[in-house]
Amino acid sequence: MRSVGSVPVRHSTLALAASLFALVTFTLPLLAPTRAAASPETLKRSAGNILFAPLDIAASPFTAGKALVTNLREADDPQWMRIVFPVPGYVWMLGVQIGGGALREVAGLLELVPGLGLLFFEADLDPLFDPVEHNEALVDLETPPLRIKFGVNYVASPSPSGRSAESRD
Repeated sequence: MRSVGSVPVRHSTLALAASLFALVTFTLPLLAPTRAAASPETLKRSAGNILFAPLDIAASPFTAGKALVTNLREADDPQWMRIVFPVPGYVWMLGVQIGGGALREVAGLLELVPGLGLLFFEADLDPLFDPVEHNEALVDLETPPLRIKFGVNYVASPSPSGRSAESRD
């Protein structure tokens, strides 16, 4: 038996063979074909947020006005509140709507990289900005490639089922 340094050659050859066997044994299952069940939901949500957030911001004057009228109708406020509230309330709701649209854009950008990473796995990331999923919107269409939803009312409380009050009736 020949030795290299203090390690006999036979032991180093045996260790190399064992390491190679372990490497093949543990990596072979990773190379086996699997069922194609990728989940594009995070990527679809990200794309929807990136594409439709600017429309949320553009529709914010109308959405804020609609939310104000709805709140004035449904609230049980005294008459003086209904007279004083509309002007400052509209300004506040307009700011909330614009801010909600901006946060939707940021959430879409933040979900883009995980969405690409999760595309090949059976996993999904919870929404980073939940109001888009649950609040009512001016336009809400579920299409196969993408959910078209914009004009989201960020001021309203989310409906339990994620659908607007009109579609529940």
